[in-house]
Amino acid sequence: MAQPPTYSWNRRQLLRGIGVSIALPWMESLRVWGDESSTARRRDSQPPVRLAVLFSGNGFHAGQWWARGAGKEMQLGPVLESLTDFRERLLFINGLYNAEALKGNIHSSQTGNLLSGAPLASGGEIRSGTSFDQIIAQRYGHSTKVPSLALACERSNPGIHKNYSMLYSSHISWSSPTAPTPLELYPALAFDRLFRDSTEHGDQSVLDAVLQEASRVRRNVSRTDQRKLDEYLNSVREVETRIARAGKDGHLEGWRPTFDKTTLQRPADGIPQDLPEHMKLMCDILILAFQTDSTRVCTLKLNNDHSYLQFPHLNVAVGHHELSHSDRGKLSPDWLKVNQFFVEQFAYIARKLNSIQEGDRTLLDNSVLTYLSSMQTGSHDASNLPCVIVGGGGGQLQGGRVLDFVNQPNRKMCSLYLSLLDKFGVTLPEFGDSRERLAEV
Repeated sequence: MAQPPTYSWNRRQLLRGIGVSIALPWMESLRVWGDESSTARRRDSQPPVRLAVLFSGNGFHAGQWWARGAGKEMQLGPVLESLTDFRERLLFINGLYNAEALKGNIHSSQTGNLLSGAPLASGGEIRSGTSFDQIIAQRYGHSTKVPSLALACERSNPGIHKNYSMLYSSHISWSSPTAPTPLELYPALAFDRLFRDSTEHGDQSVLDAVLQEASRVRRNVSRTDQRKLDEYLNSVREVETRIARAGKDGHLEGWRPTFDKTTLQRPADGIPQDLPEHMKLMCDILILAFQTDSTRVCTLKLNNDHSYLQFPHLNVAVGHHELSHSDRGKLSPDWLKVNQFFVEQFAYIARKLNSIQEGDRTLLDNSVLTYLSSMQTGSHDASNLPCVIVGGGGGQLQGGRVLDFVNQPNRKMCSLYLSLLDKFGVTLPEFGDSRERLAEV
């Protein structure tokens, strides 16, 4: 059977329209990652590795966050049960910690350095350390439209709590020691950042603006890639439609149009009042960002540490922070439900990434999908940080394992980050408080 023709396009090939550009997804018959050298073309004909870090504050249910065994026989605690289908791709890491996070023993001092291991300034001053996701973005992000994306589902808290700025509790990604990475809290604005080049044509559909060029691309790729392109464009349309529908249904806070057609060119669309819809939209935007190669580095903060989120959709009447302190080792059904709800967002992303083929692998196989919290439980115990990784890292990560570092001399979180940095071609002699990698990762 004759092989489909292979077309050599420059990596920066985008679908372009008026005020809009969309990066192409990975396709077998388009060399969209490479440059003109034969060595680089061979290397870059493979899909890139993506990094996603999800975070939720206040820890998890005592005794319900655990994993035992290996591979498909691995047993997961009730908090993690939504990850059952991914046991063979899952790394459950126990026993890691940041020494600097133990000094303040409060939410802010345990969150602001979660991805850096850096000492934190107190007294209301803002000084942390550049987080490892931003180290990757600075070295790796020049190839994409957006070097990195920091998404959030809860607003930053500018206050001070026990001598530490609450901004530490509100940001896990730091572009520099004094600058947390700006958060995208509004789904429409996050979407625009990925796909729009300007706000001048804000009322025009992203897809409508690029359909002519998409049709041209479609004629020059294999049938398999035609299906992939159609699937991708449908995904963009589906998220775009949901965002528009949310505004029309009155589910957005902030500005609401008085007339059917507003005189304002591009008003802010606000935040969905329905928490599950907000989180799902942000998850879908993360997935689209990776699928389109608009960015390869993304953090998603599901809530703040010391969070004020409420969960009426779970019939839970108590706020997140207060609920975390209700956990005293006994079974707390409401706290468990909230924990499971957060992990289900992580599982949702894994499932969607796993459904997207990129050559011989899936997008999940080509990703490092990490879930962290700033403490083990609501009692502020940061001596053993929750950590789960799902994904293959482009064939560099072996899943189906439980790694326990509790009694090991090297159990620094920054040792994990050094190992993960290697997966992205960023080799450093040290990072944060570590000069030693985790050989098992």
